[in-house]
Amino acid sequence: MTSKSQASTFLAILLCLFVGGLGLTRGQDAVTKEKPAGEATPAEDAKLADKPDAKEAEKPADAPKPGDDKPAEPEMEPEEDDPKKLEKEEEAAAIALPVSPDPVQIYGWKEWVFLNDGKADMKMAAKFDTGAYTSSIHAEEKKLFERDGKKWVRFVVTDPSEKDFPRIRVEAPLVRIARVKEPGGNSEEREVVRLAFRVGDRKLKADFTLSNRSNMLNPMLIGRTTIRELGWVDPSRAFIADKKLMR
Repeated sequence: MTSKSQASTFLAILLCLFVGGLGLTRGQDAVTKEKPAGEATPAEDAKLADKPDAKEAEKPADAPKPGDDKPAEPEMEPEEDDPKKLEKEEEAAAIALPVSPDPVQIYGWKEWVFLNDGKADMKMAAKFDTGAYTSSIHAEEKKLFERDGKKWVRFVVTDPSEKDFPRIRVEAPLVRIARVKEPGGNSEEREVVRLAFRVGDRKLKADFTLSNRSNMLNPMLIGRTTIRELGWVDPSRAFIADKKLMR
């Protein structure tokens, strides 16, 4: 074989090798392009395996179970939601007044109250509550009406906790409509009337909110605006009004 033929053969072999290598490279590129967009390579899979899941990372370690964060709701009295009255009361309390040397009668946290319907007295237990602004009384069958051009309220007073407790029908002039906030946070409008009553030998008149107190322990509540007119309250005693204890 001549040197010219050998050179031609060597060039042909190099050309074949070059063409074969170029085809292999194009084939790998085609495979790479045809790979689905969301499919990771083995190297990428290894990296993702080391990273925590995004949802697991955002999830708190000790997530509270439903119902675990609900605090127990203690029994509470409704409170009159009247910002103007509360503001005036706070302003009055800010003024330092001297303590009177005159004797003051002491009452228990619960006392017998006598309510008169014009014919006879009704005796019922009343809770003396300094946390309540206005006094309240259990009232049923409430009905508004007009008398001499003024609004009145007709209602029935009783003690729902006692089956055989008497029922008396009372009529009283309407003082105002108050918005009362329940312990659960809801507010509702209630009638406020002025009633005459007796505690021990003290007779006085006070504003009472007409409420449904069937879920309370006492059908009547004496608030702090009325307590100020009566005297002091000893939370360790009950039904001591007739003893006329003074301080």
